Amino acid sequence: MKLKSFASAAILASIMQLLAVQDASARTMIQNKGSDTLVNVAQAWAEAYQKVKPEVAVAVTGGGSGTGIAAMINGTVDLANSSRAMKDKEIDAAKKNGHTPIEHLVGYDALAIFVHKDNPIKSISIAQLAEIYGDGGKIDNWSKLGLTVPGCKNNQIIVVSRQNNSGTYVYFQEAVLGEKRDFRLGTKDMHGSKDVVDLVEKTPCAIGYSGLAYDSPLVKKLPVSKDDNSPAVEANMDNAVKKTYPVARPLFMYTKGEPAGEVKTYLDWIKSDTGQCIIMDKGYAPVRPVTCKK
Repeated sequence: MKLKSFASAAILASIMQLLAVQDASARTMIQNKGSDTLVNVAQAWAEAYQKVKPEVAVAVTGGGSGTGIAAMINGTVDLANSSRAMKDKEIDAAKKNGHTPIEHLVGYDALAIFVHKDNPIKSISIAQLAEIYGDGGKIDNWSKLGLTVPGCKNNQIIVVSRQNNSGTYVYFQEAVLGEKRDFRLGTKDMHGSKDVVDLVEKTPCAIGYSGLAYDSPLVKKLPVSKDDNSPAVEANMDNAVKKTYPVARPLFMYTKGEPAGEVKTYLDWIKSDTGQCIIMDKGYAPVRPVTCKK
């Protein structure tokens, strides 16, 4: 009798396992990889979409814009998240592999400048940022900006940046330093956007840049002026959309050719009011005005 019960249980377990395998094989998997700036909102999109279409699973990983684009070039992802536009050499490499990259605008971001909460600085200009971050820059001490920073030994500026596979790194270089100017040696290059803010929070001497969504009450976010004759503008959603904030940027998803099937349906949902309200909720600006349910 016990043997019969055991056999019945084993058969039932086998049937359940088979049904689980069949159910998993019936689901569509969308691979989504890239920008650390976009990873949180991409995860939020994926989780919300699971309720819309349970038969579609979206796997999200970060690693930086360059990592996502490289995976798209190699054909191993369906969607590459990027906080910068693809470079010509990347597009050429994709085409050589038989893929024609298609760019999809999914939102806007204001690249915020953060300092320690006790830093007395009120605002900063693009020119000053270039002299802090750029190779050969003349501003390496807070005293050169007329400041004494509490808790900062010798007033020496600690320059916090991102690794060079980051789209945020590339965009900052182009928008602030200029394409032909390199970053100064000795910057502290962080792997992720949150890592930048965490280090600035704990380091009185530091200055760093990161996506607006990583803003925290534990650090100070600086208004930025385009030049000495322009007013300093706060980094926020409205100013990013209006492009009055000097370091605002578009956020992209790339596909290896025109999207089709479930990938196209997912992208259309991301661009819908529902998807755009999610990106707003995460601290980014939508691609167009939307009405969101409260």
